[in-house]
Amino acid sequence: QVQLVESGGGLVQAGGSLRLSCVASGSILRINAMRWYRQAPGKQRELVADITSGGSTNYADSVKGRFTISRDNAKNTVYLQMNSLNPEDTAVYYCYADLQMLERLVPTSRRYWGQGTQVTVSS
Repeated sequence: QVQLVESGGGLVQAGGSLRLSCVASGSILRINAMRWYRQAPGKQRELVADITSGGSTNYADSVKGRFTISRDNAKNTVYLQMNSLNPEDTAVYYCYADLQMLERLVPTSRRYWGQGTQVTVSS
């Protein structure tokens, strides 16, 4: 089994910063893409940022220049540094991993989600 565990969410004032972390654990052979999504109340889940195993990144237009995604492959961890936060960034943030794992001793491709971490930005 594989687990993704996020941390680092919380309450912050507008203009402030937070750093989210997501650690993947279990019978992991390789992690390909890692992503951060978010879902605000009453809205659809949206992609915030993604990063390939080689370090290439993409961002939603709404967070470009403010958020930075990074990863530590040795620790199976992805980070999201969020600066200049505003109330529109308030949401539950989810980690996602596209990975290869051992399933009954067979390499298998799977996709996993974390449980989510709440980010609230007050005005």
